[in-house]
Amino acid sequence: MDPTQRVPLGKTRLSVTRLGVGTVPIGGMFAAVDEEVAYATLRRAHALGVRYYDTAPLYGHGLAEQRLGTVLREYPRNQLVVATKVGRLLLSEPPDDSRRYSIGFSPFVGAPTLYPTFDFTYDGAMRSVEESLKRLGLDRVDVLLMHDPDDFFDEAMKGAYVALDKLRREGVVSAIGAGMNQAEMLARFAREADMDCFLMAGRYTLLDHAALSELLPLCVQKNISIVIGGVYNSGILTNPKPGATFNYRPADAEWVERAQRLKTICDRHGVPLMAAAIQFPLGHPAIATVLTGVRSVEEIEENERMFRFPIPADLWQELRAERLLPENAPVPEA
Repeated sequence: MDPTQRVPLGKTRLSVTRLGVGTVPIGGMFAAVDEEVAYATLRRAHALGVRYYDTAPLYGHGLAEQRLGTVLREYPRNQLVVATKVGRLLLSEPPDDSRRYSIGFSPFVGAPTLYPTFDFTYDGAMRSVEESLKRLGLDRVDVLLMHDPDDFFDEAMKGAYVALDKLRREGVVSAIGAGMNQAEMLARFAREADMDCFLMAGRYTLLDHAALSELLPLCVQKNISIVIGGVYNSGILTNPKPGATFNYRPADAEWVERAQRLKTICDRHGVPLMAAAIQFPLGHPAIATVLTGVRSVEEIEENERMFRFPIPADLWQELRAERLLPENAPVPEA
């Protein structure tokens, strides 16, 4: 599979590479990343042909946006597709309403001491875009997503969505949508709003097929593209041993056992589990690109290799026969 192949993003004029880069890790998620290492990682991604980049104010409390913008300014802007998000403002003091402080602790090491605070109002979204552009040092972003509106659907629809739709109609951005770790609310957005794309983390992977029954058919019907994040389900599909993480916490035994069965079959066919994991989602017509978070040159190079690794059709057939893949889950062509 060619990671540099470009495909349309929904009904927009944008096209994205099949492999994208997410910037959570270079924001210092769980461990600090040296500035020069972050820059080298992003430059290597570009050298490998990646042209889709996803970031957000939350990631490193603005650090990821700053680092991404520093590197992307080195390249022709019209060749890149850049996505960021609204829904969290970075405040210098904790909000009065503790419900709106989006993380009770910061998982970002080396990040500025700021307080990511939920704000899905119209004014909050407009302010977020303005602040993101300053951090990125870019004159525009291409894609704007509402970031984790799980507890704020009504506010997001009445506020942030109205702002994003206005920016799209004015040609300031080309695509709007939402980014979440669940499929159910994305399906609701698909039904009730005019969306171009969704970023969905972890809910359509080799291991977890939660989005298959409702969201994915709905997106095909409405020509909404999905960007898949969390393709390794936060680690379990890189090394499914006891204690592996799934959804950012220690995996239950049944998930570990299922992932180990996946690995056993992949091993039998001489295919790395990571290769099957990174390629599987792209078999579905709703999926435009796979987004992988990387913190080093070695990680982006490994993901690129896994993306290109040849996978025989027999592997997918055996996974179906063993009921590890649903019968109605499309698979990539060999």
